[in-house]
Amino acid sequence: MREIQFREALREAMNEEMRRDESVFLMGEEVAEYNGAYKVSQGMLDEFGEKRVIDTPIAELGFAGIGVGAAMNGLRPIVEFMTWNFAILAADQIINSAAKMLQMSGGQYNVPIVFRGGNGQAGQLAATHSQSFESFYAHVPGLKVITPSNPYDAKGLLKAAIRDNDPVVFLESEKMYGDKGEVPEGEYLLPIGKADVKREGTDVTIVSFGKIIKEAYKAADELQKEGISAEIIDLRTIRPIDYDTLIESVKKTNRMVILEESWPLSSISTELTYMVQKRAFDHLDAPIIRLTQSDTPFPFATSLIEAALPHAADVIRAVKEVMYVTK
Repeated sequence: MREIQFREALREAMNEEMRRDESVFLMGEEVAEYNGAYKVSQGMLDEFGEKRVIDTPIAELGFAGIGVGAAMNGLRPIVEFMTWNFAILAADQIINSAAKMLQMSGGQYNVPIVFRGGNGQAGQLAATHSQSFESFYAHVPGLKVITPSNPYDAKGLLKAAIRDNDPVVFLESEKMYGDKGEVPEGEYLLPIGKADVKREGTDVTIVSFGKIIKEAYKAADELQKEGISAEIIDLRTIRPIDYDTLIESVKKTNRMVILEESWPLSSISTELTYMVQKRAFDHLDAPIIRLTQSDTPFPFATSLIEAALPHAADVIRAVKEVMYVTK
């Protein structure tokens, strides 16, 4: 099977959906003439023209609102934010308009829109450009929230998001755009709301999502050398959450470690911990351990960046703790 970059997988998803459905269009900062800030939309202006690949001013609230209005009137906008940190300015349109319109209109208006762009830290970009927004938007009823971790999932989930009749928050990562992975030539969609067991295991369940799941893979490789079999589950969809897959896994392994890039308070791992203990308490042989970013604004200094994020070594220690391995 061919290998393509994460950015190419996203581009293929958008190209295929725009060829299939003339109501789909892309708008955002630098998506047209510049081919996208991270070259996700490279070549799309040439194929689809300026009426369907639209450069916007640097005014996130304004063009997010235009997108919501277009969606209410029968179009299917893809709104790209250069980074979700900038999209804080658009939160009013995402939360107060897109998420609530179906209910407030008594079911008269769907808002089939995808908001997408870079999420989380990307190195030395400092505190205001390094935030992870999974739990922020997952808190809001009416939104669907997706965080793919590889090119295959990115393409299949973005195509599903574009066809969905609800507003979708699609969280990517600047650090993943160049990642390569196997993606089939033919069309495929992945179901929204279904987690994926990336690696089967018997001794402990490790749950993660987004780019930080790479640390889980590294940890599992090292643990395997010590005879510890880790099952890795990629949530993929943050709202709705596939609790059933997590519960079935913990019934088998009896232990769980959750790894995420967000801050600890009101995080996704907080929700998962509550639901697993509620539905599978009798199957747990140890308390669940959560690994998150430090409870501070994200630092600029490289030494502090290293200290702020969980790594494979932290995952290994957590796994051994829930397995009561002392050495």
